[in-house]
Amino acid sequence: MRRFFGKNRKVPQGGNAAPEMPGSRAHILTLAEMPEAIYAVGDVHGMRALYRELEARIVEDAATAGINGPKLIVLLGDLVDRGPDSAGVIDDLIAPAPTGFQRLVLRGNHDDKMRDFIANPGQHREWLGYGGDATLASYGLKLDPVHGFNLSPRKLENMVSSAIPETHARFLENLPYGLRVGDYFFCHAGIDPECPITAQNPDALLWGDPARIDKASGSLPVIVHGHIAIDEILITSRRINIDTGAYASGKLSAVRLQANATPFGLSAGESTRRQAEVATW
Repeated sequence: MRRFFGKNRKVPQGGNAAPEMPGSRAHILTLAEMPEAIYAVGDVHGMRALYRELEARIVEDAATAGINGPKLIVLLGDLVDRGPDSAGVIDDLIAPAPTGFQRLVLRGNHDDKMRDFIANPGQHREWLGYGGDATLASYGLKLDPVHGFNLSPRKLENMVSSAIPETHARFLENLPYGLRVGDYFFCHAGIDPECPITAQNPDALLWGDPARIDKASGSLPVIVHGHIAIDEILITSRRINIDTGAYASGKLSAVRLQANATPFGLSAGESTRRQAEVATW
């Protein structure tokens, strides 16, 4: 199968089609041409069973729709935290994509904070209060009910490094921030509409306010993002929000994008709570 990113791109184990990160700048990939279909997936947040169900539905949808050419699954970040099996989610994403597909995983703010914590647990304990405790539990590290993780930095670092596989740490380190394909730009949170796509600041891509896109003037690609949980997939002429708050709602969503075709949404699970109950960060 032809790889979208070319033979001279380094593709990590499992087919996440992203080269090594070049330092701390916002690394953005570009595809020269649109695949026959792109399936963009919203914030997974440790909901491994939901992601497996959704990926199976994506494969089924492609077969039903007769999409036989190149197909790309793009995860929009926030793979980890809050849900019960962040470790399992990363295991699945390191593994090969379904036959006939490639998979590209982008960086979310939670993934970025987990990366920081792994590199220096003593200085990034705040991550634990935003769902990181559930992520560590998925690696077998559960909070002490009395002391929590109030260990010395060295003890905490040793505990974390022994529990989290190096393959997972490297996977998080190498996640790109964005993808430009034709009329679409994929990122976790949004963009700074006053900056060129190729000059975006990492903070805008990981933490930005998508509503700024609605008020922007001038020509922009359609921004496909997550980060802000909503009840149903939002599709406008400016942006597409696919985050349906999986860890709280029980519904994980994706959108199928094709050249000269109307975006098509699909979901796994059933919404059981209103999105107003979803925490922010």
